[in-house]
Amino acid sequence: MIKITNLVKVYRTEEMQTTALNQLNLEVKEGEFVAVMGPSGCGKSTLLNILGLLDDPDSGSFLFNGIEVANFNERQRSSLRKQHIGFVFQSFNLIDELSVFENVELPLIYLGVKESERRKRVEEVLDKMQIMHRQKHFPQQLSGGQQQRVAVARAVVNKPHLILADEPTGNLDSSNGNEVMELLTDLNEQGTTIVMVTHSEHDARYSHRIVRMLDGQTVLTDIMV
Repeated sequence: MIKITNLVKVYRTEEMQTTALNQLNLEVKEGEFVAVMGPSGCGKSTLLNILGLLDDPDSGSFLFNGIEVANFNERQRSSLRKQHIGFVFQSFNLIDELSVFENVELPLIYLGVKESERRKRVEEVLDKMQIMHRQKHFPQQLSGGQQQRVAVARAVVNKPHLILADEPTGNLDSSNGNEVMELLTDLNEQGTTIVMVTHSEHDARYSHRIVRMLDGQTVLTDIMV
C-alpha cells in the first residue's frame, strides 16, 4: 500500500535549516498494523503528515497503492485523503458545538453522501464502537475514552483503506487506553491498514511490527510475535 523511497523533508527559517526526514525508506503492506517509535524530534510526526498527505516532501518517492503522490497538488491530496485515509489524534479533535452523531457524520458530508446513506453509516459505526447511546451528547459530556471512541468512529465512517493514529492513547488512562488499542486491533483484523506513532512500548506491542526512527531515518524494525 505504501512505499517510500529516499524521502527528504527540510524545514527552513531565516536562522536555520532542520532536516526532518533524511533519505527515509519505508514500506507498509495492505492489512499491516505498524507502530512508529523514536525520540522527540526524530521525524515521526513529519512522516505521519506526509503519509496523510497533509504535507509534501522536498524529494524522494511516495507510492500510495502504486500511484506516485509525492508531487500531488493540494486538490489532489485532499481528494485522496477524503476517500482513503482516516485520522485519529491524541487530542481527539472533535468539534465541541456538534453532537456525537454530527461529529461522525462530518466526513460523509464532505464526500457528498446522501442524507439517508449518511444516517445509516453513522448509526452502524456508532453501534460498532458501542457509543450509540451517546449520539445526541456533545464531546464535553463524554469521558476521554468515549471521546476517543467517537474520534475512531469518525475516522472509519468513510471506510478508509488506511488509518493514521498519532499517540491515540496519549490523553487517556490505562483502562481507556487499552480499550482504544483493542478497537484499533479489531479494525486491523477486519482489513484496515494502520500506521500509529506512539511513545508507548505497551501500545506498540499491539502492532505487527515496530519501526524505530532516529534523526529522520528508520534505524530498526522489530517484528512482533
